[in-house]
Amino acid sequence: MAISDEFSQSLIPSFLYSSTKPLSGYDKSSMNANHHNVMPRSPSVSPSSSTKYLACDAGVNSGRILIPAPKEKIQMYSPAFYGACTMGGILSCGLTHTAVTPLDLVKCNMQIDPVKYKSISSGFGVLLREQGVKGLSKGWVPTLLGYSAQGACKFGFYEFFKKYYSDLAGPEYASKYKTLIYLAGSASAEVIADVALCPMEAVKVRVQTQPGFARGLSDGLPKFLQAEGFGGLFKGIVPLWGRQIPYTMMKFASFETIVELLYKHAIPTPKDKCSKPLQLGVSFAGGYIAGVFCAIVSHPADNLVSFLNNAKGATVGDAVKKMGLWGLFTRGLPLRIVMIGTLTGAQWGIYDAFKVFVGLPTTGGGALTPPPAEK
Repeated sequence: MAISDEFSQSLIPSFLYSSTKPLSGYDKSSMNANHHNVMPRSPSVSPSSSTKYLACDAGVNSGRILIPAPKEKIQMYSPAFYGACTMGGILSCGLTHTAVTPLDLVKCNMQIDPVKYKSISSGFGVLLREQGVKGLSKGWVPTLLGYSAQGACKFGFYEFFKKYYSDLAGPEYASKYKTLIYLAGSASAEVIADVALCPMEAVKVRVQTQPGFARGLSDGLPKFLQAEGFGGLFKGIVPLWGRQIPYTMMKFASFETIVELLYKHAIPTPKDKCSKPLQLGVSFAGGYIAGVFCAIVSHPADNLVSFLNNAKGATVGDAVKKMGLWGLFTRGLPLRIVMIGTLTGAQWGIYDAFKVFVGLPTTGGGALTPPPAEK
């Protein structure tokens, strides 16, 4: 279904991104008045060249008016833009979390049983002895499904809320308080994303940390529902919010700030003149640094989520009493820093790579306000 020009205009970002500006048009009257003087198409221009053109028939033989098309394949903040960001989020979160399933498996068991799983290396050793190599992939299906759903909501709604809040603030305040825009947009998106993640996260933790409970999602979900009912799938939603909302606020706000600083101080070339591989490298570096901060901020709640999903009927008070405040902040933290740093860097790299693939600019580092219109 065609989208009206007015609707498309209302969705175009005005404060947090600047988009490639197409040519404003051409003088039709002059073309009609003197069409025989229209220059023929240059033979050096080919359809396969990197610059594409729209051809307008002047009515004489093969004469053409050639107009450069916009570089972006998708208009910023159109419905197609949100769809692309949602798909990018699915790929970035679903693939990366599934890839680090062995690390996540060791981390969860270190949090639940630190006596048995004393360190990263010994944790891998225990799992290999007891469950074999195949055991290192336990829980990968709920991981893939849960974090794909979370990634779709996380990135798609972040882009939506970022524009929504910037429009509420207006151009001046959106530029002045851009970090608050990033924080509010990411927090709002994560509230929704965690509702999508929570059921699969509950099954994943139970499968990974209770030997003999289930082989995976197909038998684990029915057993979980039989034991705790449908409401049990959302038992960990509050601590999950406590883990993921600070994590995501740090992830997006610090990433946007770090990327901006990298382009400003570390890279002598303006972003729009940098190659795409360099821009994606900046995205990965910014994501990795942001991931270290994310891991530290969200780790206590991560311990709570693992504890509550492992023990039937457990409460937050039970977790604090058993683990202690120091244990909440430090148990499994080194492994989580390595895992989340790599994970977050890879997520931003994949997300921005997909955006580049569909013709969108990478995230962050661009002008916050569009340049003044030429007179």
